[in-house]
Amino acid sequence: MENLNKGKILIVEDEKSMREVLGILLEGEGYDVTLAAGGIDGMALLNRDIFDMVITDINMPKVNGFEILKKVREISPDTLVIMITAFGTTESAIEAMQLGAYDYIHKPFKIDEIRLVVKKALEKRKLRAEVSILREKIKTTYEFGNIFWKNPKMQELLNIIPKVAQSNSNVIITGESGTGKELVATAIHNLSARKEKKLVDINCAAFPEGLLESELFGHMKGAFTGAAYNKQGLFEIAHGGSVFLDEICEMSINLQAKLLRVLENSTFRRVGGTADIKVDVRIISATNQDIKEEISAGRFREDLYYRLNVVPLHIPPLRERKEDIPLLVEHFLKKFSFAEPKVSPRVMKLFTEYPWKGNVRELENVIERIALLTDKGEITIEDVPHEILVFSEDAEYTQDLTKDGADLEGIIEGMEKKYLLNALKIAGGNKTEAAKLLKLSFRSFRHRLSKYGIK
Repeated sequence: MENLNKGKILIVEDEKSMREVLGILLEGEGYDVTLAAGGIDGMALLNRDIFDMVITDINMPKVNGFEILKKVREISPDTLVIMITAFGTTESAIEAMQLGAYDYIHKPFKIDEIRLVVKKALEKRKLRAEVSILREKIKTTYEFGNIFWKNPKMQELLNIIPKVAQSNSNVIITGESGTGKELVATAIHNLSARKEKKLVDINCAAFPEGLLESELFGHMKGAFTGAAYNKQGLFEIAHGGSVFLDEICEMSINLQAKLLRVLENSTFRRVGGTADIKVDVRIISATNQDIKEEISAGRFREDLYYRLNVVPLHIPPLRERKEDIPLLVEHFLKKFSFAEPKVSPRVMKLFTEYPWKGNVRELENVIERIALLTDKGEITIEDVPHEILVFSEDAEYTQDLTKDGADLEGIIEGMEKKYLLNALKIAGGNKTEAAKLLKLSFRSFRHRLSKYGIK
């Protein structure tokens, strides 16, 4: 079974005494060392596994060190390679570096020299990975907790998140699309003891079954058509951290069985691989579907559900927490606008009445669009997107009907006039384009403009 806690090093050396000395030395330093008795064995091991570093002699029969180096660059570009030789020349050193070797060492070498080179190389590799994680954290700022929520259910959720974060229990987040499930997952990770490690996320609905398995667990070169090199999966990349599986109900039954094995044994195998890989990750999953209905329909494993559902969290849709809409509008205006314009009471009323089927994501997109297109100090009804105005108008006109009746013709004319004006606004005053928007002939459109005195 593979150990992902320490650097994995492959030593390719046909001279037995040198191979064993290097193995004893590096194992004593705490590395996970694999020995290959020459280039042919080295090639076979590279085809079966992924290493953090390869130390290879250059002059070996049948398969030399340069061929090993080229193989590593081909199938595992992130693996570091150190070349060693007793017959080194300037030309061979230059060739090694041009082919992508990390360093080039002459025999005989001092024990402290090889120890220091290996240590510095793997530390540099680790630092590069940590910088990458830090950059991702900077990009994905934790917005979810920066808003003071008025809705009691949201307040309760935000109080629970820090407590959940301190455990290693698996979490399942439910809620409609756009409610902020990914932000909750990010918050749990960033507040946990795993925050220095990576949070990797994947949308299970975005990949076909075979490709999703490769993304999660990795693959070996040649495992399937297009597998041109060995690849680490997200579970390996997230070792010590967290994995966020969005739209978990879209995962096939076959792949669910393999995920269950990870949850039960903390082990998995790469696609096309034979070695069991041990991993330490916390799984946070999410779905916008009724997972119990999926279980009843036989599309989701009940035993997997109970493994994932240790801590269930639910995010209510935006239409059920309208008191939070003004807070979100203010938050997104600060995010997207330098001027931070005010929102007129009429516009805010429209926002709170609108159903927001896309939830917070839809609201954020609307505010971003408004912020980009307006340079006024106040957002007025003219700045509101057409689809929101249409909804509000429908609601407004429906309310006009009482027991005393209503002027239907006047209502229809009023709606028609507003549609004409909105179409002209969207088309930037271009009558031909406005007519197309309303699926009218230009002649019919012009007649209606004349009817209502619109110029």
